[in-house]
Amino acid sequence: MTAIRHDYANVNGVRLHYAHAGEGPLILFLHGFPEFWYCWKQQLEDLGRDHLAVAPDLRGFNLSDRPAEVKQYKARILIEDIRQLAQHLGHGKFVLVAHDWGGAVAWGYAMAHPQTLRQLVIVNSPHPVTFARELAHNPAQAEASQYMNLLRSDKAERVLSENNYARLAKMTLEGWGGGALDPAERAAYIEAWSQPGALTGSLNYYRASPLYPPIGDDPGARAVQLDPADFMVRVPTLVVWGMRDQALLPGNLDGLQACVPDLRIERLPEASHWVMHEQPERLNRLIREFIGA
Repeated sequence: MTAIRHDYANVNGVRLHYAHAGEGPLILFLHGFPEFWYCWKQQLEDLGRDHLAVAPDLRGFNLSDRPAEVKQYKARILIEDIRQLAQHLGHGKFVLVAHDWGGAVAWGYAMAHPQTLRQLVIVNSPHPVTFARELAHNPAQAEASQYMNLLRSDKAERVLSENNYARLAKMTLEGWGGGALDPAERAAYIEAWSQPGALTGSLNYYRASPLYPPIGDDPGARAVQLDPADFMVRVPTLVVWGMRDQALLPGNLDGLQACVPDLRIERLPEASHWVMHEQPERLNRLIREFIGA
């Protein structure tokens, strides 16, 4: 088993913690909400056998710096974090793998810096054009995304942290653990969520984004007009989608090829939003097959 090591990088005005394993071509893993580098441990161990496999804590999460201001979580800032991290690691081109909010960052990164990517792998994270469309025009997706308005609200920190993060655990750990989550793994997540300012930092991803479901007089995503021509991804891309995802519905895959011409979609009928936890070995195989490793 490949040993996982830890380090820090000062990039874009923040200090990012990252876990890494192995040596060779760079493959960079970006986690989502409410996770941290640890969700990729099985990928680091596997891909680290013949790559430099790196999983940072994104800004706002766990051991990375956790700015309190919402404006510090705008897309362009998050994208620049990743550009500078790759530069810090000394690799001109790399493979980018990402899930959930990490996927949102990765889509933006691929649009802004395609020349630095060999391949892009996205796991249950919608492209902004299809997500904006689905939020605005698909009532089922708007309903499924109503939790986003809770996470954007001022009461989110209180609600999610009550009773030792009981609601946050129910939304996440208890879903992918099938009732049998290792106590040590649960403790690791609680510790990450409990870092000072980490819950606010992670919630600020939702607060900084213009893509959220309509609520009351607020049109949310209906007010956002995205021209697909401005959101093209010109990188070979694999999208892996757990079809039982209750928050991000499969309609987000419809029409995706218009924005991602070099696209392969792998649908996993038995998986939910949490593919890395539920089918890690299959995900590793899919990544290896796609990148030719």
